[in-house]
Amino acid sequence: MAKNKRSLRVLVAEDEPLAAMVIEDVLVGEGHAVALAPDGAAALELAARQDFDVLLTDLAMPRVDGLALIRQLRLTQPDLPVVVMTGFLSAAAAGELRGQAQPPVALLQKPFDIDRLLQALELVKLAPAPCRAEAAP
Repeated sequence: MAKNKRSLRVLVAEDEPLAAMVIEDVLVGEGHAVALAPDGAAALELAARQDFDVLLTDLAMPRVDGLALIRQLRLTQPDLPVVVMTGFLSAAAAGELRGQAQPPVALLQKPFDIDRLLQALELVKLAPAPCRAEAAP
């Protein structure tokens, strides 16, 4: 089966530097463009300056946590695909994620196998790209 070669612009919000670097190395190796943010506030700043095809976020982060980050980004990008990675998922957080108009593409429990992350991104690549305000050819 041929893989979809569409590269993605991935915003990674992860406060553990080693985990963020491993994720970045793997995704860049797969041909994706990656922007790293050490917390949700930094991710919001990056998202204000450029468009991303998918958000990969931890939930437990300083300044702005993953749930607040998802809520904020979805105000302006309601169809933004999200992959959540977490070491602990409370019942309240699970309920909020399930109750969203567009639930996460995947929920990865830390530690997770990197292949699960790549499978989740394959689902994002197979979905139609969101419409962007671009000049017609």
